[in-house]
Amino acid sequence: MMNKIVVIGSLNIDLITKVGRLPVQGETMLVREQENSFGGKGANQAVAAARQGADVTFIGAVGNDENGVAFKKLLRQENINTDYIVSKNKSTGSAVILLEENGHNTILVNGGANMCLNIADIQKAKQSIQEADVVVAQLEVPSETVTEAFKIAKQAGVMTILNPAPVRQSLDKTLIRYTDLVIPNETEAASLTNEKPTTDLSIIEHTIYQDLKAQGLNNVIITLGDKGVYYNVLNKSERLPIFKVNTLDTTAAGDTFIGTIISEIHTDFSNLEDVLLRSRIASSIAVSREGAIASIPYREDIVEQLAQRNISAGVL
Repeated sequence: MMNKIVVIGSLNIDLITKVGRLPVQGETMLVREQENSFGGKGANQAVAAARQGADVTFIGAVGNDENGVAFKKLLRQENINTDYIVSKNKSTGSAVILLEENGHNTILVNGGANMCLNIADIQKAKQSIQEADVVVAQLEVPSETVTEAFKIAKQAGVMTILNPAPVRQSLDKTLIRYTDLVIPNETEAASLTNEKPTTDLSIIEHTIYQDLKAQGLNNVIITLGDKGVYYNVLNKSERLPIFKVNTLDTTAAGDTFIGTIISEIHTDFSNLEDVLLRSRIASSIAVSREGAIASIPYREDIVEQLAQRNISAGVL
C-alpha cells in the first residue's frame, strides 16, 4: 500500500557546473560543461516518491516568473498535486552545483521564493496535511513554516519526517517535539551535535546518535555516502552497506533515498528494513546517472535491480 504524502519544501532551478575539481581561493579555472535543470530538495524528494507510486501533494513557493510556471508544469507531469504551490514576489529559487569528476558535489543555494513560504500558506493546505500518511520537510524553507506543518500533522496523527538540510547547528525545540523521524547525512548529523563529520560507526553510535537522542530525536537514519546508512529506530540500530555502482553524480542521491523511504514507510516502522533496502537500491541507481530529477528512478527500475542482484524484498 503506497502512502499519501505531503512534501513541504524547496523548488530550485539548478545551474550544474562540471569541473575537474573545486577551485582554491583566488583561482580562476575553466569549467567542462554547464546546464540548467529542475531541482531543490523538496522537488527531488517529491518526484522520487511519486515515481515509486505514492500520492504526493507539494506545498511550496515559486516566483512570478517563467521558471515558476515551468516548475509547476513539470511536477504535474510527475503526477504531483501542485494546488498549494504559491507564487511570490521573488524569483524562483536557484542553486549552483559544482560537480567534480569523481561525482562529488558542492551546492550553493539562493532561496528566493522558497524563503517566503509562510504559516498562512501552510494553513491553506491544512486539510491535505491532516489527510496524509506522511508529511516530510527539509530546511530550504523557513523553519517556523515547517514547524507549523508538523504541528498540524501530529495533531492529526500523521507521521512527520525531517531532512535537516542545509546544515544547521541546532533545531528549534518545538520542531523536534513534532518530528517522528530525522534523516540527515553525516555532515548534517555532526553539525546538529557540534561534532566533526565522520563515518566512524563507534562515534556515530555512541556520541552523535546519543546527542541527537538527548535532544529528543529518538528515531534517526544517517546517510554516510559510500560508507552506507546507519539507523537507530525504536532502539534497534545497524549500519547497512551501499550497493556499489559506477558513480557519475551524487546530486540527488540523498533526496532519492528519502523519497523512496516516505513512499512506503509504515507509521509503526514495521517495514523499515525492506524500505531501507529499496531506498539504498534507488540511491545507487541515482548516482549512476547524471542530473538531479533526471537521475531519479521509477519503481520498475528498483524491481529490476532487485531481480538482477537476486535480492528478495518483502511485499510492502
